[in-house]
Amino acid sequence: MQESSKENPQSVPLQRADLRDAALECGFVELDEDYDILLRDVCIRAAKSQISQTDTDDSRIIQAVEALDDIDKNVNELSERLFEWYGRYFPELEMTGEELARFVSAYGSRTNVPEDHEMSKKASSSMGAELLFADEELLRTFANNICSLYDTRRYIENYINTSMGSVAPNLCEIAGASLGARLMSMAGSLEKLAAFPSSTVQVIGASRALFKHLRSRAPSPKHGIIFNNSVIKNAPWWQRGKLARALAAKISLAARTDFYSGELEPSIKEALDKKLESIRHANPNPPERKPQTKPQGKGGNRKGRGRKKNKKSGGSN
Repeated sequence: MQESSKENPQSVPLQRADLRDAALECGFVELDEDYDILLRDVCIRAAKSQISQTDTDDSRIIQAVEALDDIDKNVNELSERLFEWYGRYFPELEMTGEELARFVSAYGSRTNVPEDHEMSKKASSSMGAELLFADEELLRTFANNICSLYDTRRYIENYINTSMGSVAPNLCEIAGASLGARLMSMAGSLEKLAAFPSSTVQVIGASRALFKHLRSRAPSPKHGIIFNNSVIKNAPWWQRGKLARALAAKISLAARTDFYSGELEPSIKEALDKKLESIRHANPNPPERKPQTKPQGKGGNRKGRGRKKNKKSGGSN
């Protein structure tokens, strides 16, 4: 039996070591409760280390993009509120957005506008109501908070531009830092964006038009969020579909290169420029649109036939 077991080691059943018994025998722990407490601590540490590994560079960029969207939404609403609020005291002031917030933060009441300012004449002859001191301080504080949001937005934009150059240099070169980061955010990560085919990259952000195309006979969308790229946005309408297809193909290739190698490949940008130039050269003029003919129904000539028949019958009478 011993010889047969030596000749066929695979026939010997494998026995897994019981870590609990081994820990008790060697004196590592004294009781079963101590082993359970130790096992729990080890599991918690392993879970924490696994969670910390998910905080990658592309995830931080995605969080920055989403924070940028939140700031844009809030700052637009607050700027509109400041415009309506301050317009009660200085309706002649033709300022909006950040310019208005900077003005209110700097001067407050229109009586504080200096004479050499371009708005001094309008401020002196304004038909607005008088601004009390308490209201002026409140408006200034409100405007300061809006200005800080604009400053934070600018800081986040700089962070995205700097981070995209190191995390995804090829994607930043092809699509731009802002558009590349937004594509990563909508895809979920750089890995998921690299797994998308170019046809999916082309229509990212056009989900409504795509679903409308799938449900009804609406035309398929030619581009999604990549329309914000100057290559497509500034192009004539008849070239946008072909340019979007070429740009999406190179974006997909750039995302895969960034995910698997992380090194800048200038050949991708060169090939894209050649492809775009060939598309522009091959399609200089808009295509001729064919006239649409309305189809006639089966009973289209029944009315005329009826008239002829009545005429004949009338003549016989």
